[in-house]
Amino acid sequence: FLEDCGMYFPEVKNHPDKYLQRCPESVKKWLKQLKSAGKILLLITSSHSDYCRLLCEHILGNNFEEYFDIIITNALKPGFFSHTPNQRPFRTLENDEEQEALLSLDKPGWYSQGNAIQLCELLKKMTGKLDPKVVYFGDSMHSDIFPARHYSNWETVFILEELLGDKVAVPEEGESEPLEKKGKYEGDELKAPYSVSKQWGSFFMDRLPGLENAEEILVRTWSCKCISTYSTIAIPSLEAIADLPLDYRFTRFSPNRSATAGYYPSPPRVMLPSEESVTMK
Repeated sequence: FLEDCGMYFPEVKNHPDKYLQRCPESVKKWLKQLKSAGKILLLITSSHSDYCRLLCEHILGNNFEEYFDIIITNALKPGFFSHTPNQRPFRTLENDEEQEALLSLDKPGWYSQGNAIQLCELLKKMTGKLDPKVVYFGDSMHSDIFPARHYSNWETVFILEELLGDKVAVPEEGESEPLEKKGKYEGDELKAPYSVSKQWGSFFMDRLPGLENAEEILVRTWSCKCISTYSTIAIPSLEAIADLPLDYRFTRFSPNRSATAGYYPSPPRVMLPSEESVTMK
């Protein structure tokens, strides 16, 4: 990025509108509401600081730093969650150049690399709580959701674009929340810009041939199992929940609940028929 080499970075620099979508106003408002409510907001990305700045200025605006209390770039996820402070210390930045390693993280700001252990110590100091609760939003099971849950035991919200591939099942009348508590997609037929792959089929379900000419059997895919195991909830986008009240109570994934419970606003339609007879692959 700094040397302006290759095909990718110069192209994004010169034509950001071609590749980047601006953040919806509803999501910006939601971030401000969270901060006004006393929540600490963090941005953790594996991108370097200069590239992160380009993206965020275009997506959120030149004042993007005002949305966050702590920004961590070059986080090198998933190692950010699994490595110790000695293996992966935090570093300050000067003109986007990493400086000497820090022995501890003492105040909010913009940092590079780092680890979840020292970050949690800073959050304890900032909140005054021995066990501050962290809700982590991510769109990668490998880099975000699994390590955040497995190593840090954070609550995880999986932003899953594949949820846009199936038409959302509209809850029956009387089952949904009052109108003032509905999210952007709840109660409406969701436009589906993503289609189910003709080659691979559904992200959520496989169809296996039955034994001795029996009917096909629907089984959940390995990816689907990971979603319910490591995610607290799964949503198609931040925009889907941005209009909800901050005290809205989501139904979370749980071994004691239906495997579709944690999808908001509704589970993929492919998972709904004969749910009780579906077996785990």
